Amino acid sequence: MSLQAAQAAPPVSMPADNAGAHASLWQRCRRWVLPLLGVAVLGLLLSHAHKVDWAGAWQALQRYSPWLLLAVLGLATASHALYGCFDLIGRRHLRHRLPWWRTWAIAVTSYAFNLNLGSLVGGIAMRARLYARAGLDDATVAQVVGLSLLTNWLGYGLLAGGLFAAGVIEPPRQAHIGQGALRALGVAMILLALGYVAACAVSRKREWAFKGKRLRLPNARIAVTQLALSTANWALMGTAMYLLLGQKVPYATTLSVLLAASIVGVITPIPAGLGVLEAVYLALLSGTVKQGALMGAVLAYRALYYLLPLAGGVVLYLFLERYASSHPGESEKEDEKKDEGVRPPEAPAASA
Repeated sequence: MSLQAAQAAPPVSMPADNAGAHASLWQRCRRWVLPLLGVAVLGLLLSHAHKVDWAGAWQALQRYSPWLLLAVLGLATASHALYGCFDLIGRRHLRHRLPWWRTWAIAVTSYAFNLNLGSLVGGIAMRARLYARAGLDDATVAQVVGLSLLTNWLGYGLLAGGLFAAGVIEPPRQAHIGQGALRALGVAMILLALGYVAACAVSRKREWAFKGKRLRLPNARIAVTQLALSTANWALMGTAMYLLLGQKVPYATTLSVLLAASIVGVITPIPAGLGVLEAVYLALLSGTVKQGALMGAVLAYRALYYLLPLAGGVVLYLFLERYASSHPGESEKEDEKKDEGVRPPEAPAASA
């Protein structure tokens, strides 16, 4: 082949890299995956509604004074609102461009679904859908979700570890764990929580590469904020249950049982931990509170902390979906504005 023919031949197109192919495939599938996820969530919500003891919850609520129920509902609302701040920590750390109110609303919505439908649907899938609709990329969403989950369990580790190490509750015989082992577990949980804060404060290596993505360790101020917000949130939950039990059980014991029930509910793959919360309270407090009053308190707590916020979560979810339809790619537009603001001026054209 002559040199002229080689130069005239069209260039051979090179195949795109795997990352580009995967991104293109996701863009094509997302228009179908996200609506199907919404239908699946609706189906789970309807199936869950048939398993709730609505009559028992209503009877339990009728036994309380309206002022007490209003106070507990206020604590539950404050707890859900505080949980929404967990994703704001991720927003500050990652510096993504989604507005703070939308970030907070996505976290509150996912928390309400998380409590009733499980962490896989509410804590992960719901967040992924709403953040994807807002225009955040998968890597940023994964880090926001990871930081939020870490925040939640940091406060749990500090509170539960302190209460377990202090020997506040006596584990039941069927738990197959002695008081000494429970105390040792509590000390380990405290050390893990404080060790994370110390690592954020003194670690020299701040970034790691994982599957082509950069993971950055938060600074000490963010770590302390994570610990403080999560601790306050768990304390609010314990206070709500303490009031529903008529203050007949010491607050430390009430909080310990709630923390124990929470971890059992996470381990048990049942939406909303149906039956788990009741079983743990019966096992640990049956000798302290009458069974009828105990079950009434648990059902009232489920109604005020789980079910009513879920109704608000559904409304907020519908609002976020509608807002996403009318404001597509909001975070991408913010990034474009930011890029335009720092773009250097064009060089003047050379004179002829």
